[in-house]
Amino acid sequence: MAQSKPWADAEVATLAEIAETFVRGDAQRRARLTVEALERAADPAQVDQLRLVLRLVQSGLANAALGRTSRPFRELSPAGRERYLLSWATSPIPLKRSAFHGFRKLLTFLAYADPGGDTPNPRLAEIGYQPDDPPITADRTTIRPLRPPFETGSPDEPMTLEADAVVVGSGAGGGVIAAALADAGRSVVILEAGPFVDEATMPRDELDAYGRAYLNYGLLATWDGSITMLSGSAVGGGTLVNWMTSLPAPDWVREDWRRDHAIEGITDASWEADVAAVEGELGVAEAVVIPPKDQVILRGAEALGWEAGPTRRNATDCGDCGSCPFGCRRGTKQSGIRVHLAAAHAAGARIVERARATRVLISGGAAVGVEANALWTDPTTGEPDEDGRTRRLVVRAPVVVAAGGALRTPALLSGSGLGHRSIGRHLRLHPVPVVAAIYPDAIYMWRGTMQGARSLEFARPGDGSNGYVIESAPGHPGLMALALPWEGTDAHRDLMLRARRIGPLIAVTRDGGEGRTTVTKAGRVRVDYRLDASGIATMRHGLLSMARLARAAGAPEIVAVATRPARYQRPRLEIGGEAQAFARFEEELAAFDFSPNRGGVFSAHQMGSARMGASVGDHPCDPWGRVRRDDRSDTPIRGLYVGDGSLFPTGIGVNPQITIMALARRVARTIAAES
Repeated sequence: MAQSKPWADAEVATLAEIAETFVRGDAQRRARLTVEALERAADPAQVDQLRLVLRLVQSGLANAALGRTSRPFRELSPAGRERYLLSWATSPIPLKRSAFHGFRKLLTFLAYADPGGDTPNPRLAEIGYQPDDPPITADRTTIRPLRPPFETGSPDEPMTLEADAVVVGSGAGGGVIAAALADAGRSVVILEAGPFVDEATMPRDELDAYGRAYLNYGLLATWDGSITMLSGSAVGGGTLVNWMTSLPAPDWVREDWRRDHAIEGITDASWEADVAAVEGELGVAEAVVIPPKDQVILRGAEALGWEAGPTRRNATDCGDCGSCPFGCRRGTKQSGIRVHLAAAHAAGARIVERARATRVLISGGAAVGVEANALWTDPTTGEPDEDGRTRRLVVRAPVVVAAGGALRTPALLSGSGLGHRSIGRHLRLHPVPVVAAIYPDAIYMWRGTMQGARSLEFARPGDGSNGYVIESAPGHPGLMALALPWEGTDAHRDLMLRARRIGPLIAVTRDGGEGRTTVTKAGRVRVDYRLDASGIATMRHGLLSMARLARAAGAPEIVAVATRPARYQRPRLEIGGEAQAFARFEEELAAFDFSPNRGGVFSAHQMGSARMGASVGDHPCDPWGRVRRDDRSDTPIRGLYVGDGSLFPTGIGVNPQITIMALARRVARTIAAES
C-alpha cells in the first residue's frame, strides 16, 4: 500500500495556523492529531492533495495568482486568515471548496472531540458538556476472538483455517447469518477487519470511539468531501455504535422491489415473519424515556397535526445515558456482541478480529475460501503489532458470505476477479440534511435516549418528495462542531456556546441519485455520489418540514446547515412580522443549494452496491443473495453469497438495520438449503 512522504515542518506549521483560525487554542496538538489521523485513515492521494494545498497557501506567488493576496497565509492577520479561508469555502472551484471543508471538518471536530492531553479540554466545560460515565455491566459478554497462530510456520506462508462457512464481516447481516449457520451445526469462521472492543473497555469519548470503532477512524466521506459518512468498523459493525432506531422497510418500498426487481417473497407473510423474529431477538420496543431533544418532535408534530411517536429501538432498561455512539458499557444495547455474534460464538463459531479479507478464492466456478491479511497481535496482550505487520490468512470453506457492508463488499468481490459491471454501482446513502433549532431552554442533545421519537408524516413518497423520516440527531461536541456552519472563528464559537440549547433535526431521505464505490491504487475504497433532481427536491422538502416542526415546537432561531446557512430569527416585534420572516426563510429553503460542498449533507447508511434482483445485467446478486458470475449469465458462483445492505435494490428511506437482518435470514435459509 502506498505511503505518503514524511510531513515537512513547514506543512505542520501551516496546518497549525489553519487550526488556530478555525478554533482558537491547542493548535499544535490538533495539527499533530490531524497528521496522525490522515496518515491512518485517508487515501494517500487525498493526503497529498491536502498537503499541496498547505504549500500553496504559503506561496505568495500562488496566492497572487488566485486573486486573494500576495502574502503567505501565515503572514496574514487573524482577520485576514478568516477572509482567506471563507473565500475558499464559497469558491466556484470545486477543489478549493473540497480542501476548505476537509480541513474545516477535521480541525473543528478535533477541537471539541479531543478530551485533552495533560489537562482536560476547556471547551467542553465552556459549552456545558459533561459526558456520561455509565457503569460497566456485571453481565459481561462472553465473546473471545480467535488469535491466529502467527508464530507457527514460515511468515511467508499463509496461516490456514478450515470451516464449513466463512463470513466476511460481523455487522447486522454477517452476525445473523453466522448465528443461523452455527446453530445448524456448521463450522463457521467470521473475519472482521476491525478490532474486538469488550464492553468493559468501550470508549468514553468521541476521539477514542472514532479511533477504535468506526471505519476510517471516523474520517469517512465521499471523495470530494461533500458528504460526511459514519460507518461502524469493529466486531459487531454498525450494531455496536448505531443509534438503535429500528424501522423495517415500508411496504411500498418492498412493493417496488417486488415489481421493479422481481424479488419473490418480499411482500408476503414470510417477510413479516423474518422481521418479527429479528425484532424479537433484539428486544425491539418503544422508547420509554423521551428526552427534551425528542420531545420537541412530539410537541411540534402535535401542534401541526402530523404523525409522530416514540421510536422503536433495540435496547432495554435505559434512557438516561447518551454514550451509545461509543458502544454500550452497560450492555443494554442489543448489538451483535450481545445477540447474534454471541449466539454464533456460543455455538462454536470462531471470530477473527483485525483480519481484512482481500479476495474470495474461486475454483471451478465455486467459492472455496477467503484470503485475508491478519494484523499481527501480541500473544500475551492481544494488542496489534506496533509496526503494523500482517500475515496472510487463508480460510478454506465451501461457503463464503460477503457481509462487509456496502463499501467493502463490492471491493472484495471486484478484488476477487468478478467482472459484473454493476458491482460497486447503485450505491445509496440516505442523504441527510440538518436543521439546528435553538431553543430558549437547555436541550442537551447528547443526553438520554439517543433517538426517542420520530415522525413518519412524510415517509411515503409524494408531493415532490421521495420520502423521509424526521429524527433527532443526538450529537456529541465533536460531531456537532463538524456539522455546524463555520462563518468565522467567533461566529462558530458563539454557536458552540449555545450547544446545550440546540436541538438538531435530521431528515433521513430515500435517495434520489446514487453513487459508486471503486478501489484506489492504494487499495482503499473511494466513494463518489451525486444527488439527482428528485433527491435535491426531497432534501429541500425535508428542510422545510423540519423548520416548520421546530418553529411549532417553540424554537425562536433555526439554522439550516450549509456553507452559507439559511437562518430564521423570530422578530422581537411580532405585529405581522413573524409570519413574513418565516415565509422568507421558507423561500430560502425551497431553493437551498445542495451542490457539492455547499449544502450540508450527512449519511450513516450505505446500501445497494451489490444489489439483488432478477435482471442479470443490473444486479450482481440474484433475489436470494447468490453472486452471479458476470453480467451476461444468470449462473451463480456456487457457494458465494452476499448478506448485508449491499443487497438493497434501492434506498428504503428509514434506518436499515432491521431490513438488513431480515434479508440475512433469507440468505441464511438459501445457504442451508444448498450446502
